Amino acid sequence: MKRECVPERSWALIMMQGFLAIGAIIGGGALIIDPSGDLVKMPDSLLEHSPFGSFLIPGIILLLVLGVMPMIIAISLLRRIHWEIGEKLNLYSNQYWGWTFSLYTGFALIIWIMIQVYWIQHVSVIHLVYFAWGVVIQIVTLLPDVQRRYQADCSS
Repeated sequence: MKRECVPERSWALIMMQGFLAIGAIIGGGALIIDPSGDLVKMPDSLLEHSPFGSFLIPGIILLLVLGVMPMIIAISLLRRIHWEIGEKLNLYSNQYWGWTFSLYTGFALIIWIMIQVYWIQHVSVIHLVYFAWGVVIQIVTLLPDVQRRYQADCSS
């Protein structure tokens, strides 16, 4: 007997992934366009304790890991998309790969913020906001009704 797939609260997860993606695509794109950081008013001093000489590599990572991936995840959570690589990297075979990647994104955001704070040796409100965002992504992804919605045997 197939379990009922409950769509409650999945909209919140889709929106969190989507808004994260939009912000990271804009921010990462700006750092790629202007690796000096001037476009987004980021001083060179932020790179002082990092291994980077410019914001280019952080911009690429931001764009891809916290921009493009969450956008793909948001779309995949709206409509189940078959993605062979995603399915192979899915640690939870009983869950749809997009659900698992939502967890991955939460971890990636938390790690990104922790590394950023370590390198710049300063915590600002925006760091706390994005750290909390990563934690909330984790919490919402792990809610029982969201997990049921994205079980591998549930169709959209």
